[in-house]
Amino acid sequence: MAIDEVNFTQGELYTFVSSRDRTGRAQKLVAMIRGTRSEDIINVLNRIALSKRLEVVEVSLVMASNMRKACEAAFPNASLVIDRFHVVRLVMDAMQHVRIDQR
Repeated sequence: MAIDEVNFTQGELYTFVSSRDRTGRAQKLVAMIRGTRSEDIINVLNRIALSKRLEVVEVSLVMASNMRKACEAAFPNASLVIDRFHVVRLVMDAMQHVRIDQR
């Protein structure tokens, strides 16, 4: 599974939950949730049968604590993995800060 937030126009935030096992577009989107509050995400994801949620082995997510909380509650057996994009961005920002300081 993958969980991420998207900012649409005028500050509308949505949380997308998708299946990483699916190829193409068919049945890839699991949930589209308005907002990013962990309680709202948990409420929507808890509508999925517990047996299905227990089958999830890994969830790729951003570094936000609300996403971690929601994933831990909804997918208790899953390993949580920070997605590569956010880790690389954090490292590149730190490197840029060091470059500026060393100038």
